[in-house]
Amino acid sequence: MSHTDIKSKGWVTALPQSWRPYALLMRLDRPIGWWLLLLPGWWAIVLASGGPDISTLILMGLFWAGAIVMRGAGCIINDLWDRNLDKKVARTRLRPLASGAVSVKQALVFLVVLLALGLAILLQMPPTCILLGLFSITLIVIYPYMKRITFWPQAFLGLTFNFGALMGWAAVTDDLRLPALLLYAASIFWTLGYDTIYAHQDREDDAVVGVKSTALLFGSRSKIWVAGFFISCWILLCAAGWAAAPGSYIVHFLVPAGAHFFWQLYRWDMNDPASSLRIFKSNQYLGLLVLLGFFMI
Repeated sequence: MSHTDIKSKGWVTALPQSWRPYALLMRLDRPIGWWLLLLPGWWAIVLASGGPDISTLILMGLFWAGAIVMRGAGCIINDLWDRNLDKKVARTRLRPLASGAVSVKQALVFLVVLLALGLAILLQMPPTCILLGLFSITLIVIYPYMKRITFWPQAFLGLTFNFGALMGWAAVTDDLRLPALLLYAASIFWTLGYDTIYAHQDREDDAVVGVKSTALLFGSRSKIWVAGFFISCWILLCAAGWAAAPGSYIVHFLVPAGAHFFWQLYRWDMNDPASSLRIFKSNQYLGLLVLLGFFMI
């Protein structure tokens, strides 16, 4: 596998030379990560608030800023764990820590800055949301270790990455109720699906260096498993919408999202890394279709 996820072109090249490694360390050149982190939180905010108003939009703006900052922090934690493994994988060998463009000390200092910014945003939220946010840090720190001990790191990523579904609800209501739990479960299945697709980029390298993933576990049966994850996600999304707004036409409003799930399965070539990356990135649009459906309840 000869491709790398560090690109020589893009807006990052317009930054001062000394800033570029930090932008790449945060994955600012690849917004798909913060979109996937952000969208479950937005789903929950819209469901809990019952519709868009000024306070809802402000809250969504805070979650947007928090997603960018905390996705960056999570990437640094992941790269600190994986810097020696990343050197052995074609796609990741040019990442700033693996390549030496950023030292461990510099990365730790930058991580502290990002965590401080994240905390400042979190403290604008109600107490329940703050507690959930603080607890999520534990999961963020542990997650990178999972690929060393289990073939299901995607499941742990789902538990970690989708805390926004719980936090978004709590940011509006200062509590947790059934719709939030259903959204969280739906988001976990969504992550299991899209991150299995993503992991197919690295199957060969992962097998060599000893990194585990659902892509290696499922092998040629991956499409069947991903189909099951996506169907489970869609059913739970419908259930969450119904629990939040009984009697609504949520199933009708989520039909476009369901169609997108099937489109992904139809178009995905699991043996082509470029196809895996393209289908993975398309989940931004899937998430926006779900958001639109929830807005219409």
